[in-house]
Amino acid sequence: MADSIKDSAQVDPKLLEILVCPVTKGPLEYDAYAQELVSKQAGLAYPIRDGIPIMLADEARQLDAS
Repeated sequence: MADSIKDSAQVDPKLLEILVCPVTKGPLEYDAYAQELVSKQAGLAYPIRDGIPIMLADEARQLDAS
């Protein structure tokens, strides 16, 4: 159960190919389990809500420094 991901929350793969971090303009990694787009360069994780990436730095989660 914990490993299942809602089908309705899936992000269009073509959209993922063109999205970049709004802060660094660098690549993003899709974390399907956490429903986030991760920018390692910026140290931010952008949430995905109802299948829509929220690409605002103010809405992003700061990644741990580990």
